[in-house]
This record gives sequence, C-alpha cells and structure tokens, in this order.
Amino acid sequence: MERAEAYGFSGAMSGAFLLSCLLFAAVSRRQRGPYMDEVFHVPQAQAYCQGRFLQWDPMITTLPGLYLLSVGMVKPAAWLLGWTGSVVCSVGMLRFINLLFSAGNFYLLYLLLFRIHQKNKAVSGFQRILSALTLAMFPTLYFFTFLYYTDPGSVFFTLFSYLMCLYGNHKTSALLGFCGFMFRQTNIVWTVFCAGNVIAEKLNEAWKIELQKKKDEKISSRKGSFSDLTRIVQFLVEYLMSPKNLVTLAALTWPYIILVSLFFVFVFINGGIVVGDRSSHEACLHFPQLFYFLSFTVFFSFPHLVTPNKIRKFLVSLRKHPVQYSLVTVICLFLIWKFTYVHKYLLADNRHYTFYIWRKVFQRHELVKYLLVPFYIFAGWTFADMLKSKSIFWILMYFVCLLAVTVPQKLLEFRYFILPFLIYRLNIPFLSLYRQLMELAFYILVNAVTLYLFLNRTFQWENSDEVQRFMW
Repeated sequence: MERAEAYGFSGAMSGAFLLSCLLFAAVSRRQRGPYMDEVFHVPQAQAYCQGRFLQWDPMITTLPGLYLLSVGMVKPAAWLLGWTGSVVCSVGMLRFINLLFSAGNFYLLYLLLFRIHQKNKAVSGFQRILSALTLAMFPTLYFFTFLYYTDPGSVFFTLFSYLMCLYGNHKTSALLGFCGFMFRQTNIVWTVFCAGNVIAEKLNEAWKIELQKKKDEKISSRKGSFSDLTRIVQFLVEYLMSPKNLVTLAALTWPYIILVSLFFVFVFINGGIVVGDRSSHEACLHFPQLFYFLSFTVFFSFPHLVTPNKIRKFLVSLRKHPVQYSLVTVICLFLIWKFTYVHKYLLADNRHYTFYIWRKVFQRHELVKYLLVPFYIFAGWTFADMLKSKSIFWILMYFVCLLAVTVPQKLLEFRYFILPFLIYRLNIPFLSLYRQLMELAFYILVNAVTLYLFLNRTFQWENSDEVQRFMW
C-alpha cells in the first residue's frame, strides 16, 4: 500500500466509523430496549455475562458464537475500565460490538479487493478504497451494525477466512471458518467455498497443461461452446478419478475437510442443522430463492449489471440462441410452479420490507411470479457475464455454494443474501469511477431512507402497546 493510498484509506475508514458512531447514538436513543430478534439475543448474552452458560433460550436457532465473543470482549473491557452494574452487557454495549465488527469488515473488504485484483494494474488505490467503502455500506449489512444481530460478526469471520484462504494460510482459514460457523451454521458453505478455491486453482492449472498437450488454443477454461463444456466435464471426471490427484487435493484442503467433517458430526448428533426452535426453519427445495437472489443482486449492483451495453449484448445473445433461452424459460416456469414456498413469517410480519414486496408484487396476481421470468433470465445472464474473467472451475464452485446457501431456505429473508452477494461483488471487475460513485450514492440513499423509516415512521399493532419499526 502506497503512502497516499494508506492515508486515503485511513481517512475513509475513520470518517465511516465516525458516521456510524453518530448513527449508532441516534438508534440507541430512539430504541433503548431490545428490538425484534434482540429480544432473544440480548438476554442470552446477558445470561452468559453472568456466568450462566448452561442457560439457553430454545427460540434461538444459531450457535452461541456471538454471545461467547461478547463476553470475551465486554468482561475484560469492564474490568480494565472499572465498569460495574447494569452498564456491563447492557443493550448499548452489546450493540457496540457490531460497530467494531463493521469497522473490521471495512478493512477486510479492502484487503480482499487488493488481493483479488492485484494483477489489474489499471485499478487505482482510490478505486479500491471507494469500492471497499461502498461494500462496507451495503444497506442490508450496514443496517444491522446498529443492532445486536449475528450478521456483522458472521460476515467478519467469513471474509477473514476467505482472505486467509487467498493467501494460502488454510489452517487459519479453517479456524476462522469455524468461528463463522459458530455465528451461523450455514457459513459452513463458505468453508466449502474456500476449499473450492484451492481445488479450482489446481484444476485450472491442470486444464492449461491439458490444452498445451493437445495444442488446442480454441478451447478456453473460461467459457465456450457446448462441445467445449463437454470436454471440460470429461476432463473433470478424468482428473477426479485419479487417486493421485485426489490425494493432492486432500493434502491441500485437509483443514477444511476436518471442519466439514465436524459439521456433519454436529448435524448427526443434533438431528439437524438448526438448534433450538426448528418449527419455523424447515429446509426445503425452494429453487425460486435463486431468482430472488439474482433480482436482489441486480438491484444493488445495477451500475455494474444494468447498462445499455449489457442490455444490447443480452438481446444479441437472445437472437442467436432462441432454443436455449426457450428451454431455460420452461425450466424456470416449472421451478416456480412446483417449488415456490411462502413462509408464514413472510405473510404475517409487516415490519420487514419483504412483507410489502410480496404483498405489492407477488400477491397482486397469481401470474405475476411467472411474468417475472424474463427479468430473472436477464438477471442470470448479466450476473454470469460479469464473472467471465474467472475460470470455469471457480464459477462452478461459486454456483454450487450459492445454491447450497439459498435454495434450502423456505423464508425469503434478505439477510441470507449478504455473504453470497459480497463474495460475488468482490470478484467482479472494477468499472469506471463514475459507476462506482453512482453505486456509493445509491447505497447512501438506501441507508438514509431505511434509517429514517426505522427511527421516525413507527407504528403499533392493535394487540400490543410496543412501538414497531420498519427494517430489513
């Protein structure tokens, strides 16, 4: 990092942290008590603070990583500063932990952008800083900086694990992956993704050697015709059938293999992935979740994914391959018809934006969910088009993990999309400074509207005196 870039990054991070502190103070003044899921998280953390580690709220469905780390941070701080009484493990102090995670996420996002795009000399330090700032303010994640939720910590350990993987420190990466798993069980998917990065790199090296042997320059490991893809699949089968290659891959990824094995032991002993109340967290094959994620990604990355040139290229592709797109359309229609699930929380809880999206869009008419298929296809095309600089093996690994983390979820919940979105956004190429600034301005606008609604547009339910607030 050059000196000017270091100063610029320090200034951006300090400014963002100061702004977050001011917003944190505003949220804490307006909402002093636990809100929404904090009603479960805060008392559980306070029980741990008092040494009652065997006490557990059965309504909590995640492992106790957040609470253990909170005690590990708050107790030493209270001892050093002489804090006693109700201030220790208070709602405000517990929420402040996520403010620290938010600052850590900013730094990790910058380091990841630097590592992933280090070969692109055209990217300036200012662009890296701007992109890290933008992703740190990603609205769905940034909002939970001010509440005691698992998301900022979950993202922190997963991104840290990914960074260590990229630097080849796989034992540390797996250990951090375990920490991420303790915050949210589905983060085990991103441990598999880290292992997949290593495997994809070895496959890409072997594929290049294969091309050199056959002296076939027309075949690319990035994208190509159907016959090229067939040959890649054949190569994959042959490579993975070799015991020598399997031993090599196992030797490279053994820390991840151990962690994933421990995960399966946990699932076997626990009788499932969810701890606590399982009635509202049942796994299913909810394939339209992939379509919702693609729409979510296009919405939050429209400066990158929705441009005149992209639309023009998509229409050209549509004209060239009508049969393939017709087949994709039929598959999408079938998946929506047979695999659309509507969770009871989605229909009942009017505090979440998803409630209004579902009611105003999907419930307007039975045919709406089918009429959106052309948009889903465009979203999928432009989503994949931005990954064309990655190897086909990396793309395959990412899509397998994306399916694993989204499809089994019955509830449409934007928080489930945070990590797959961030990992995608980190790996797409840098665009012009103008589009980066547009993206940042859009995020600031969304955050401003979201926080304004949360703080000022309160309401009450007929059967409750508690103040209700709009949120993600």
